[in-house]
Amino acid sequence: MKPAANLSLLWQEIPYAERFEAAARAGFTAVEILFPYDNDVTTTKLACDRNGLELILINAPPLNPKGGKRGFAAVPELAKEIRKDIVRAFRYAEALDVRFVHVMAGTAKGDAAFETFCRNLIWAASVAPEGLMLTIEPLNPVAMPGYFLNDYGLAKQVLDAVSMPNVGLQFDSYHAQMIHGDAAEVFETYLPHIVHAQIGDTPNRGAPGSGDIDFTRLFAVMAGAGYDGWLSGEYNPGPKSEDSLSWMKML
Repeated sequence: MKPAANLSLLWQEIPYAERFEAAARAGFTAVEILFPYDNDVTTTKLACDRNGLELILINAPPLNPKGGKRGFAAVPELAKEIRKDIVRAFRYAEALDVRFVHVMAGTAKGDAAFETFCRNLIWAASVAPEGLMLTIEPLNPVAMPGYFLNDYGLAKQVLDAVSMPNVGLQFDSYHAQMIHGDAAEVFETYLPHIVHAQIGDTPNRGAPGSGDIDFTRLFAVMAGAGYDGWLSGEYNPGPKSEDSLSWMKML
């Protein structure tokens, strides 16, 4: 497993451009940025290149410019708007050499939302740049009330219905534990679909070791399953991000 840092959450105490150097200094070789759209592409690209970092993941659709909630790929009445935002995300992904784009479902429910989400994912996968993997991630209802994709079983149903080779599951220990009560069991159950993994503790999305999840067991399960992908720290680190990185030594 290869550690990565989510720079939207880690090192929030310093300016955006300085976070890349901090991540490299801490020993990371890869980073994530949830929504890079408020920063110039050149700024982000130079920060990665100067510090020897790979930008592995961004989210799409980007923040709604009118102040709407993040993501709306499953919202039936926004089916037309989704395409221009997905295309915009793909432009950023190509410019920044990103390998994963997380397609957020948004707030919705019912059969129409399921059909809309699947239809949008199939379209997005069909026009995605070569080598780019789209991910879907269940988010727990405490953190994201009303979010359509709120269960790993539902995520599998979506993936089965979409059945595209460049659409996979994004595992997050924080959300998995909050939804199903055992992050390690969730990882084992849905491993065949998992293409990317993130970690955070429950109940407050703190640093690993700050809450309820047994990360020694989780990491053992992941290693035993042969997972050799990225494992990104996506959590609230506390006052100093450097003080939250002991989990890297467990990998």
